[in-house]
Amino acid sequence: MTGALDWAMDKSLVLGYTRLGPRIRRSWWPSDPRPGCLAGRHVLVTGASGGLGLATAAGLAPLGATVHLLGRSAERLDQAEQTLRAGMPSARVETVVCDVSDLDAVREFAASFTARVPQLHAVVHNAGVLPPERRTSAQGHELTLATHVLGPHLMTGLLADSLAGGRVVVVTSGGAYSQKLAVDDPEYLEGEYSGVTAYARTKRMQIVLAELWADHLRGRDVAVHSMHPGWADTPGVTDSLPGFATVMGPLLRSPAEGADTVAWLVATDDRLGTGGFWHDRRRRPTHYAPLGVETEAQRQQFWRFVVDATGESLG
Repeated sequence: MTGALDWAMDKSLVLGYTRLGPRIRRSWWPSDPRPGCLAGRHVLVTGASGGLGLATAAGLAPLGATVHLLGRSAERLDQAEQTLRAGMPSARVETVVCDVSDLDAVREFAASFTARVPQLHAVVHNAGVLPPERRTSAQGHELTLATHVLGPHLMTGLLADSLAGGRVVVVTSGGAYSQKLAVDDPEYLEGEYSGVTAYARTKRMQIVLAELWADHLRGRDVAVHSMHPGWADTPGVTDSLPGFATVMGPLLRSPAEGADTVAWLVATDDRLGTGGFWHDRRRRPTHYAPLGVETEAQRQQFWRFVVDATGESLG
């Protein structure tokens, strides 16, 4: 009965993606992580100055983790750290400035970070953008692609050795269900540009990329998962989609509700395997319907593009 209800909620979107989802599903979903289960462990969270990233950090710090908050703005990161310490004075928190879309900055960050933190329990790829018009990164890549795909890929490869025995969690979006893998135009050079579409396209890419990472990192004992948080009341939604936020406002999840599965994936002792796509602590299908599913040839074409763009093969 719970499985059928969960499936129906997921397909209905409003029941599954809003604040109703966790409030109903909590009665049957897996147990919370054990108190102190992350003591002595380090977790890196990108895009951690607010929204889901900060909520993820707030969920991990009480479990004993040293949480490294990564973001573009030193001022916003300082504010995030103050927020965490105000609620938990004993929190182990460190901030680090890095623009994930800038591949040179990612290389510089990774070299410094691995020298200080040789063993990393998890990295949470949460950094996100939704520009109103087509913009490019420092290396000339379309900005959502650089932020959601290329930067995280390079960072994962550079941190892979320190992640041995650990986990990678990619925060994607249910918007990915609306898009096919844009393997023939990953830089969004064709057609009229839409920030919302660019966002959803790169979120589809993230799901595929996480599965490919899982295959390539299996030999290093690194588990990889992607997840989507549902519809959460975060700046990414309220600023970029004000009309949607106004209509759905009363039903939007809190940032903590949206980030719950991220923290659970990082901290749970449950055997989850690798390569899963998750929502509300349950593995979900990567396509809403069996249509537009990418072929293996398309997946490998996409992989070659990402490797060529970043110079990182995870080999």
